Amino acid sequence: MLNKSIWYKKPVLSILYEHLIQYGTPLNLSYAWGFGSLAGIILVIQIVTGIFLAMHYTAHIDIAFSSVENIMRNVNFGWLFRYIHANGASMFFILLYVHMFRGIYYTSYIVPRMGVWISGVVIFLLVMATAFMGYILPWGQMSFWGATVITNLFGAIPLVGESIVLWLWGGFSVDNPTLMRFFIFHFITPFIIIALVIIHFFFLHNNGSGTNIGVSDNVFMIPFYPYFYLKDLFGFFVIILFFSYFVFFNPNFLGHPDNYIPANPLVTPVHIVPEWYFLPFYAILRSIPDKLMGVIAMFASILILFLLPLYYSNKIRNAQYRPLFRFFVWLFVAVFFNLIWIGGNPVEYPYVIIGQVLTFSYFVFFLVILPILPYIELKLLTLFITK
Repeated sequence: MLNKSIWYKKPVLSILYEHLIQYGTPLNLSYAWGFGSLAGIILVIQIVTGIFLAMHYTAHIDIAFSSVENIMRNVNFGWLFRYIHANGASMFFILLYVHMFRGIYYTSYIVPRMGVWISGVVIFLLVMATAFMGYILPWGQMSFWGATVITNLFGAIPLVGESIVLWLWGGFSVDNPTLMRFFIFHFITPFIIIALVIIHFFFLHNNGSGTNIGVSDNVFMIPFYPYFYLKDLFGFFVIILFFSYFVFFNPNFLGHPDNYIPANPLVTPVHIVPEWYFLPFYAILRSIPDKLMGVIAMFASILILFLLPLYYSNKIRNAQYRPLFRFFVWLFVAVFFNLIWIGGNPVEYPYVIIGQVLTFSYFVFFLVILPILPYIELKLLTLFITK
């Protein structure tokens, strides 16, 4: 009979026991802290369904579209795995964006959690790359032209741009070598993401979780199991219900109808748009007339997240106690949602002007508001106390 007092002292089990059961967690964490673990569950679902789909997919421009249709029509439960995988990407980005907004709201990027934030941003970059490559694989109209437009952007990079584009294409245009290498990278990168998630996880547990009151001193800690397991389980069922609606009742809502037309290099779609989760950055790209500056702005809008750990923040980090900070964070959320809307609209008046205003607001938030706001709040607090 297994001695219950020593089973968790085994080499591997002791690590799992320490980090998944006995990990000390602040008692006052809200449901907002569960989005990270929920994103991890969706990531596992994406990998499992992706492996199944890869068994039946053929990465060749002549039959890629047909192989996807074959999965949908002839493979047992192929339609289910395809819809779970396609909509799972959107679910993953929803959870990821909420998780990152929560980190900004509670300034979870400040010391001692710099490693947690930076590793999270690296994961975000790899997830975006993986999702883009996956969008190309069905080889529909939007897949082909999306690949053509986005890969051409690298050509704006001085000196090495053309070489990068040729390497991405594997030739002089988006063709079979492009599809093949995108398929290979799309299959490999999720496993790299899993490794980074483990690193992210250990960074978190090494420094401890933040709290929703904005301070970490003298907070009562309890084991992660069973209280937070149950909280995460509740969140899981809510997400699965939301996820199931799209899979079973509206599976094509988050996709583009043009992608159900086989790729045709001779027919350009009227309006080329990426998936919705790329639209904010696509809107930033389009808001700047100069191609090179637009590419720089698009990449800068993501890379700027690496700068956040360098910013000073008040000891009280919770936005609930910082009305000015709370106002600007929710204003930023509104800007982000409006960039999604702008990115899905044609490049014409008034959408171009609105996009430029929103792009300016996006960078002002990161480059002006976040760095100087703590000093303004401190000054106002000092004036209030002296009075």
